[in-house]
Amino acid sequence: MMFALHGRPFKEDNIPYVQHLLNYLQKKEIHLIIHEEFVAYLQSCRISLPSLYSVFKTKEDLDKPQLMLSIGGDGTLLESATFIGKKNIPLVGINTGRLGFLATTPREELEGSIDQLISGSYKISERTLIKLISEENLFGDLNFAMNELALTKRDSSSMITVHTYIDGEFLNSYWADGLLVSTPTGSTGYSLSCGGPLVHPKTENFIITPISPHNLNVRPMIVPDNSLISFEIEGRNQNFLISLDSRYEIVSSSIKLSIKKEDFKIQLIELKNYNYYKTLRSKLNWGLDARN
Repeated sequence: MMFALHGRPFKEDNIPYVQHLLNYLQKKEIHLIIHEEFVAYLQSCRISLPSLYSVFKTKEDLDKPQLMLSIGGDGTLLESATFIGKKNIPLVGINTGRLGFLATTPREELEGSIDQLISGSYKISERTLIKLISEENLFGDLNFAMNELALTKRDSSSMITVHTYIDGEFLNSYWADGLLVSTPTGSTGYSLSCGGPLVHPKTENFIITPISPHNLNVRPMIVPDNSLISFEIEGRNQNFLISLDSRYEIVSSSIKLSIKKEDFKIQLIELKNYNYYKTLRSKLNWGLDARN
């Protein structure tokens, strides 16, 4: 079998766990194809690489892996998804930090988790993506997001106005620091911190969430994910930021933008011990007395 592997720099106390992971994959005779930047980082940490490994640079090099391992947190997993794209390679996150909503496999359960992956004892959760459409070729072929699209002011300047349309019908002019459109997966990310609702990943919706709106009666809104959502932006500063997950571009307010549901989905692996509601309770400290 072949597994792809991607990761980001991690805290020093994770080194023994990552070394154990690589050793166990070698014991199971798994051929690893590791992103070149992560290979360099592992070597700088003096982590011994397995004998069965090769290097990939771009997503074009990922034609053979049965799945991809992401070592890090949710941000690392979102970055890993950009390598997969429409290849339908299942993706699983091994968490090396705080509990994540996406990278849910704890480092303490490595051997059992790898055994499940090898035997195929897991479920697939298909995650909807947002696709950006623009007259300029923004983000190239990485014009999709698993969490959210964000339109925000560039600096500490005055608020921007985002005129928003649903399938050509005017919805609202958001006078705010910015506007988010999130997938159900992204409802636990930036949108949540801006007052957006929690939305189960299996629902077929987008969430429109204003960022620090001037009018307090403006609230997040859930719309069907088969909608075409378009925007016109105004502001004193003629440039603003547009981001897809952690990738961003500075663009002119004259640009026309719209989004829709991407034609493909990301295949997230759910191991036997995974439970969405348990993750919510743990991450959000539900059921705990905050007064203690």
